[in-house]
Amino acid sequence: MSGKPIVENPSHVRSAEIIVGIPSYNEADSIALPVDAASRGLQELCSGRDCVIINVDNHSDDGTHDVFMNTPTYVPKIYISTPKGMRGKGNNLRNLFKAAVELNARAVVVVDADLKSITPSWIRYLSEPLMGRYDYVTPIYLRHKYDGTITNHIAYPMIRTLYGLRVRQPIGGDFGFSGRLARAFLAETVWNDKIANFGIDIWMTTIAIARRFNVCQAFLGSPKIHRAKDPAADLTKMFTQVVSTIFDLMVDFEYLWKEPGESRPSSIFGFGLGVDEKPPAVEVDTEKLCHSFRDGFETYNDIWHEVIPLPELTELEKLCEEYDTDTLYYHSNLWARVLFSFAVAYKECESEKDRLRIMEALIPFYHSRVLSFVNKTRNHSLKDAEEYLENISRIFEREKFYLMERWDQAKATNGRLLG
Repeated sequence: MSGKPIVENPSHVRSAEIIVGIPSYNEADSIALPVDAASRGLQELCSGRDCVIINVDNHSDDGTHDVFMNTPTYVPKIYISTPKGMRGKGNNLRNLFKAAVELNARAVVVVDADLKSITPSWIRYLSEPLMGRYDYVTPIYLRHKYDGTITNHIAYPMIRTLYGLRVRQPIGGDFGFSGRLARAFLAETVWNDKIANFGIDIWMTTIAIARRFNVCQAFLGSPKIHRAKDPAADLTKMFTQVVSTIFDLMVDFEYLWKEPGESRPSSIFGFGLGVDEKPPAVEVDTEKLCHSFRDGFETYNDIWHEVIPLPELTELEKLCEEYDTDTLYYHSNLWARVLFSFAVAYKECESEKDRLRIMEALIPFYHSRVLSFVNKTRNHSLKDAEEYLENISRIFEREKFYLMERWDQAKATNGRLLG
């Protein structure tokens, strides 16, 4: 990241044991709630401790800065912004890593700026493990079964399968990390535009696990309610950056994920019982998902034939011909093999342009997977849908041998891969 950040520190804070960081871009209409919750949460924690709330911003032009600075708080605030024109959540968090090191923080909690359900308790739940032996804390909370589809169908099963640790929300947006891990994040040599933007959460989670830091999860006690997105809407940028980062790190950490063994549960703090509140419904445009899948056979036919082995591709073609929007469904082992095949193809690409083509060609399959899940779970409760997602992850683990074989034999018999 180039360019000097803009810093406002009216209370002249020089050290802080606990930091709450709120990354933002144009969140003037929502940031006051998480700021207030963070302040009240820190007030409960800060007996004898120095604490601070830091808004790491992308030079918002909607008044985010003013709302943040003018929201009454019990603890001091710092505003840090990237230079004008520099965007990206990852760039915001990199500024937070630096601030954590400079302030000699012991624990850093990050919460999304668009949260509607945050309570002061979230700050305690995410920070307390960091005051002990843990370095990275990810959240566990209720989410609607159709919220977080990139997490549910790609990020969670991939992280669990590759690195052997069950971290249910690897890109949840709300998490905690130690000052020691902040230093480690800054020491990593790989930093690119994808990590500087939406790839940052999965990058942090992967680094924490792969570098053998102590990772745990924390129940937050209430569902995540935020600005939910229809999975059929245009999430191309987020999808591309998150999944590309997963695939990039597979190359870097190949020596780790090829180790045999089943996944293990991580330590969990807090209580998962007694949550009566339900997350709001997420509407899904299933027609749009189906059209994307069908159109993909024409738009990406050449890439699909290069990437996907013939048996799997033939099965998918048959599905597209025989089923409609309300009935399309396919088994999770087929989805795992498709995703693994794209990871292999991505590895074999020789240019960033080819990698982008791979990502574009994967999106219709992602849409088909979401549609398949919607059709399967339409009448499922949140609990039943979560159990179904657990079974999907177990299937991914069983299919890992397929990934390893294809990874080692990239020029397989069913066609050349892009490169």
